[in-house]
Amino acid sequence: MNRRARGARTVLAGLAAALLLGACTGTGRPAEAPAPAPSAASPLAATAPTPQGLLLTADFGADTVTFVDPERGALASVPVGRAPYGLAVGADGRAWVATAEGLAVVDTRTRTRLARIPYRTGTGPVTDGEYRGGGMGVALSPDGARAYVGVNVPGTTGVLEVVDTATREVTAVVPVGRRPFDVDVSRDGSEVYVTGHDSFDLTVVAAGPLSPRRIEVAPYGTEGGLGSWLKPHYAVVRPSDGMLLLPFEGERLAVVDPRTGRTTIEPMTADTHQHGTALTADGRLLVVGTGPVEPGEGKGPSLTVRSPDGAERVYPLAGPHEDVAVSRDGRTAYVTGGYTRDGYWNGITVVELDTGATRRLPAGARPLGITVL
Repeated sequence: MNRRARGARTVLAGLAAALLLGACTGTGRPAEAPAPAPSAASPLAATAPTPQGLLLTADFGADTVTFVDPERGALASVPVGRAPYGLAVGADGRAWVATAEGLAVVDTRTRTRLARIPYRTGTGPVTDGEYRGGGMGVALSPDGARAYVGVNVPGTTGVLEVVDTATREVTAVVPVGRRPFDVDVSRDGSEVYVTGHDSFDLTVVAAGPLSPRRIEVAPYGTEGGLGSWLKPHYAVVRPSDGMLLLPFEGERLAVVDPRTGRTTIEPMTADTHQHGTALTADGRLLVVGTGPVEPGEGKGPSLTVRSPDGAERVYPLAGPHEDVAVSRDGRTAYVTGGYTRDGYWNGITVVELDTGATRRLPAGARPLGITVL
């Protein structure tokens, strides 16, 4: 059964709940207990400088970010605020972490929180969970002068808040789509792209005048509304031509031209609900597969490695995952075990991209966003 038919059936079955919650809802099954992670590495002394080459994760289940040795596991955590989601790290070593309470700033060299900048937009009570208000996707301008954070406002459209990184103040608020899962910036910094999960769109924001322009991205259509599973989640900007790449269901890759708004569709092969994305320096697209939307239909969790020519290798993963980062040499992927639905686990799967060999690392509680320091 193709995803169009499957999505329509899911909508009819769960429309009442979906109208309240939006998509990537639970399946109606009890949440699975987190799978145990391996033992953590020896912790860092509080006064020790942060070693080079660590990973940093946003711990959605622990209100922290965690520093992770890619060989040994978690080393230290820093409190940042309720339910951290996405993060971005600048050349100066400061991490910008989107939490439910505000945009936290962490010095990754000393492992200290420097600030937490409140959002200008009201988002309701500070809570946990996939549908909580507050920051989701976050990105930095190429010069590091501005942080852009997508803020979810439950029950209505979201906003993009622009933060001056020197003064640590919100300088502008731009309307965008519903539940802004991801924020990306063009290579020259002239445009910001916000993925609206529940509104089937990308909002293109000109970085100078901060004028928004909506592009619908719905390769399966929008008839499912809030109850549909077939929505955009994460995007990457292809350096070679500035196109935006958004995977759907391990079946379709939407290639969006932000200048014209035109979308072309390329086939994919993983046959799994897809979330996080990353690009290697040589242009390979990495996509996290979370498993079938409905039990027994579609394939399990995976990591797709897609070459620029469209050839794909699909590596199975044990259990759901959410986001992915890639090592600087392009040989290793780090896939977070958090996940915005049920069934998460508390760690990272390390995937060798040439062979598909995997191993697990402990990495905080329900890690979502991840970056390589």
